Amino acid sequence: MPILQWLNKDDAVMAAKKSSYRLLKEVPSFSYGDSDTENMLIQGDNLEALKALIPYYAGQVKAIFIDPPYNTKSAFEHYDDNLEHSKWLSLMYPRLELLRELLAEDGSIWITLNDNESHYFKIIVDEIFGRSNFIANFIWQKKFSPQNDAKYVSDMHDHLFCYAKNKQEFKINKWVNTNKKDRSKNLDNDPRGDWNSVDYTCNKNRNERPNLYYAIIQPNTGEEIYPKETAVWRYSQETHLENVAENLVYWGKTGSNRVPRFKKFRSKENGLALGTVPVSILFHTDAGNTQEAKKECIVFNSDDPFSTPKPEKLLRRVIHMATNKGDLVLDSFLGSGTTAAVAHKMNRKYIGVEIGEHAKTHCQKRLKQVVDGEQGGISEPVNWQGGGGFKFYELGEAIFNEYGSLNYEIKFPTLAAHIWFLETKTPIHIKSPSPLLGIHNGTAYYLLYNGILGDKRPQGGNVLTSKVLNELPDILEHDKIVIYGESSRLGEARLKQHSITFKQIPYDVGSI
Repeated sequence: MPILQWLNKDDAVMAAKKSSYRLLKEVPSFSYGDSDTENMLIQGDNLEALKALIPYYAGQVKAIFIDPPYNTKSAFEHYDDNLEHSKWLSLMYPRLELLRELLAEDGSIWITLNDNESHYFKIIVDEIFGRSNFIANFIWQKKFSPQNDAKYVSDMHDHLFCYAKNKQEFKINKWVNTNKKDRSKNLDNDPRGDWNSVDYTCNKNRNERPNLYYAIIQPNTGEEIYPKETAVWRYSQETHLENVAENLVYWGKTGSNRVPRFKKFRSKENGLALGTVPVSILFHTDAGNTQEAKKECIVFNSDDPFSTPKPEKLLRRVIHMATNKGDLVLDSFLGSGTTAAVAHKMNRKYIGVEIGEHAKTHCQKRLKQVVDGEQGGISEPVNWQGGGGFKFYELGEAIFNEYGSLNYEIKFPTLAAHIWFLETKTPIHIKSPSPLLGIHNGTAYYLLYNGILGDKRPQGGNVLTSKVLNELPDILEHDKIVIYGESSRLGEARLKQHSITFKQIPYDVGSI
C-alpha cells in the first residue's frame, strides 16, 4: 500500500507515545446540570486529552467526528490554520493514532476537510486505519449560491471521510430524505406504528438470481405465487419466512393481492425515517449549510463567529448513521460545540475536547443552553425539551515528572487505570478502589498504592509482605498473579510458589 512521507514524519509517528500522560481534573464551577452525567467537556491540548482518556475509554467510543483545521488562512481562527503542509500532517498523525485506539470495534470516524489537505490526509488515514476500512468520501454541499468573486472556481463543498475501525463489524443506519412528505400509515393497526410499503421484487431475472426465484404462499388463498419472468423476489426464502413470522409481508387492504409488498416502519427516534441506504452526496437542504451553522452560533453573542462551523443538520445525519441511542460520541476538535450539542439532543453520551478559553466562552456556554432546552438547530425535529448535563474538565498534573519518575501526588484510581491499561489494553471498570484491579485472560492484577489496604503511613501496605499477601482479596483463587507495589519482602521461591510476578513502582510502570 502506498504511504506518504514528509519532513519529520518519524517524530510524528512517535509523538503519541512521547506525549505527556496527564490527569483530568474536574472544574465543578463550569460543570452544569445532572451531577451523575457521563458527558465530558475537556479544555486543553487534544493530544494530551486523548491520551488521558485512553485508560478509561479505549475501545468504547462508537463514533468520532472531527473538523480539524483545514490549513487554509480562512479556517477556524482559534487554531493556527496556516501551518506548513508537513507540520499539519505531523499535527494530525498522532491524534489519529489515539482516536483509533479509542474507537470500538464496530465504531467509525468521520472527518471533514476541504480540498487543501484532503488527498494527503486520506493517505495517512489509510495507513493508520487500513485502506480496507474506508467506507465513503461524502460530499457535503456547504453553500447554496456561488461566490462571484472567486478567483478560479467557487468552492461549494467539503469532504466528509468515513472510516470504520473494523469494516466487518461496522453497521450504518439507513435514512431517507426528511424533506419528502411522510406518507407512512398504519393500515393494519400494527402495534409497531406507522409504515410504508415497498416492492417485494427487484429488477433482476431468474437467470441472474436463480436463488431468488421461488414460490411463496398467498396466506388467504393458499395459492403458490411466483414473481413475473422479468423479476425475482427481493429476499431469499429463509428471509421471506422470517418476514412472514415478523408480520412484514403485506397483501393489500383485503389481503387478496397476488403480489405482496414489504412493510417498512418509520423510526420514532430523532424523527428520521429508516429504510434507505445513505448516499454519498449530502445536499444543503438535508444536511444544512455554513450560513445555517453561523446562525446557530449566535448563542456566543460574538461579532466574530467561527468561519467554518458545521450545522446541526449535518451532525444529526452523521450521528444518526453512526450510532444508536446511548452510544458514546467523541469530538477532539470541538470548535463551536456542535457535535456535543447535537449528541446531547439525540440522547447520546459525548466527550468534547477544545483548546483555549473558548472551551468556556463558546462550548460550555452553548451546552448550558442545550441543557436548559434551547430550541435552535435540530431541537424541534427531535423534540428536544432540555435536561441532562455535562462535566467540565481541565488537564491536570502529569503522571510522570520531567525525569520520567512517577508523580507521587497521583491517587490510587488514576494509577490503577493506567496500570490496568498497560497490562491489558482495555479500560478499567472497577467502581470502588480495591487492590484487585481485575482478571484478564486468566491473570489477576493487584496494585499496592496509597495505602489501599487501610494503612495510610508512608509505605504502609504498599510493600508486599506475608501479612499483606494474606490480606489481598481472592489471592488464593488465581493461577497467575501480577502485583505492583513499592517493594517486595517475599523471596523468589515464595513468589514462584504462588505464581506471582512482582513489578516495582515506579520502575516497572511504563508509559502508554
